[in-house]
Amino acid sequence: MTATLDPKERFAFGKNWSRFLEHLNDDRVVEAEKSLKEKMACENLNGKIFLDIGSGSGLFSLAAYRLGAKVFSFDYDQDSVNCTKYLQEKYAKNDPRWNVEQGSVLDKYFLNKFSKVNILYSWGVLHHTGRMYQAFENVADMVNDGGSLFISIYNDQGKASRVWKKIKKCYTKSSFFIKKVIVFLCTIRLWGPTFAKDFIGKLNPFKTWKEYGKNNRGMSAWHDVVDWVGGYPFEVAKPKEVFNFFKSKGFELQLLKTCAG
Repeated sequence: MTATLDPKERFAFGKNWSRFLEHLNDDRVVEAEKSLKEKMACENLNGKIFLDIGSGSGLFSLAAYRLGAKVFSFDYDQDSVNCTKYLQEKYAKNDPRWNVEQGSVLDKYFLNKFSKVNILYSWGVLHHTGRMYQAFENVADMVNDGGSLFISIYNDQGKASRVWKKIKKCYTKSSFFIKKVIVFLCTIRLWGPTFAKDFIGKLNPFKTWKEYGKNNRGMSAWHDVVDWVGGYPFEVAKPKEVFNFFKSKGFELQLLKTCAG
C-alpha cells in the first residue's frame, strides 16, 4: 500500500521547536497542563488515552503525561519527533505510558496501528498537511464514543489569508538572510500595535511579549511568530465549514474560540 505523505516543500517546524525547548521551564509546562485541564474541565487525565497528532515540541504530550494519561505522540517532521523524544527521555524515561514515533496523519496505513482514543489533540497541525480535509477525514475515525477532539484551524480571512500564504511560501524558498528580514518585517506588522499600546499605557513596549507564555498555553511569542510566518503548507477554513464537517461525523461542538474575524 502506498502512503500519502505531507508535501516536501514545507517549513522546518521541528527546528523551530528545538530552539523553543531551549527556553522551556517548569512554569511553561504548568501553563500547558492548565490549558488542558481547562479545556477538559477536569483536574487529571487518569485512565485516559491521549493521542497527540503533530506533537511539535512535545510540550502538550508532556502535559498530558503529567496529568496521568497514557500518551501516544507522533509527527511527520523528524526534528519534531526528536524534540518530543527529548522530553520523553527527560521526564518519562523507559515509561511505557508514553510512546513517541514518526508518522503522517495522511497515512491511513500508519494510523491503523492506533486504537480509538479518549482524547485526540492536534492543535495547529492539520492545516499544515497540504491535504487538510483528508486529515479531517482521518482523525474523525479515531475518537471513541464520548471522546474529545481538539483541533485548531486557521480562520479563512479571504484576501489576507491569500497574502499570508504567499509570504509563507516565499519564506520556505528564501535564503537564511531573507528569512530573517521577512520575520522581522512580519513581527513589526503582527506585534507593532501591541508594542505601541504597551509603551503608551505601561511605559514598557515588551510587557505583553514577555508575558505571552502565561496567557498562551506556555508558548513563546518569538517562536510562535516564526511558526506563523514560515508555516507552510498553509490552508484555512471558515469556522462553520469545520463545524459542519465534524457534525456530519457525529461530533458535537463543546468549545469554540475564533480569532481574526
